[in-house]
Amino acid sequence: MPDCTPSPEQPPRPVRTITDLARIAGVSAGTVSRALSGNSLVNTKTRKRIEAIAREHGFHPNQMASRLRRQKTGVIGVAIPLGHDVRQQISDTFFMTLLGYLADELTQKGYDLMLRRVVPSADEDWLERFIGSGMIDGVVVIGQSDQFERIEDVADGYLPMVVWGNHQEGQRHCVVGTDNRLGGKLAAERLIAAGSRNLAFLGDPDPIEFAARYAGAVEIAGKHGVPIRCLRTHLSPDQVSAEIAAHLATIADEIDGLFVATDAIAAACLQEMRKRGIAVPEKIRVVSYDDLPIASQTVPMLTTIRQDIAAGAKGLVELLLRRLAGEDTESLVLPPHLVVRQTA
Repeated sequence: MPDCTPSPEQPPRPVRTITDLARIAGVSAGTVSRALSGNSLVNTKTRKRIEAIAREHGFHPNQMASRLRRQKTGVIGVAIPLGHDVRQQISDTFFMTLLGYLADELTQKGYDLMLRRVVPSADEDWLERFIGSGMIDGVVVIGQSDQFERIEDVADGYLPMVVWGNHQEGQRHCVVGTDNRLGGKLAAERLIAAGSRNLAFLGDPDPIEFAARYAGAVEIAGKHGVPIRCLRTHLSPDQVSAEIAAHLATIADEIDGLFVATDAIAAACLQEMRKRGIAVPEKIRVVSYDDLPIASQTVPMLTTIRQDIAAGAKGLVELLLRRLAGEDTESLVLPPHLVVRQTA
């Protein structure tokens, strides 16, 4: 006979973070943060209900932030969320370049670095858990991935956080990054000026930064009456080569200009084009994005959109230190620059 003995009741989860309180109240973490800080954007009825739940569970607003302010660790957390592509690796050349500059800047300021690669689908509270660990004084998030709203919610109640990513009007979290939309415009303008009349974007259009690059290219292509299509390509090394090969097998005879989302994807693309005997730039011109060291080492060398990663790392650290001192800083948007080499 089946065992019908009732199972013991599970003890309720303790309320340690704003996210825990938001789950009980049935609202977003940002709403809880604003309610507990007395923000007028939250209506009186909702604010009082959240305050009552907080009292019931012994939760005090900003208890995590105040604890971190009292106990300095000398460590800055660096989180890389990979919600958009869980198979991407930290060994990606862009991550390694930015992390190198970031480590140099933090060391010069007397801080150590704690690195975490995060797959948000497996840990929904990854950011709250990291900043509430008591092990770090502040956090740098590299890339917004598909975590924009979560980062926004945390920014409402946690000041010492700066994000490498794309800035959009009205956002609440502090960002350092390049004007990605302008970079996309520069790429499309270069391809069209070089004679391309049928364009494609090679990359994943879902991450915010890549979406902005693609949107910029689409805008310029539209102004010139030039078609542009999106060829979805991931950054994970176990996917990128096969995806590029499939794209080229389908459209190599139809396009004469490629805007590639990153130098790393572009390098893999050049290898595949060489295997297929596709001449660059004679048959297809290529413009990529980042201007990593690899861009000047490919054959032919990549024409690319440069984002000043060293200046970006310096900006991330400077803004984070100001926020650790209690200052609510503005975002820093760096200008992109076209670097003309051999592929376009």
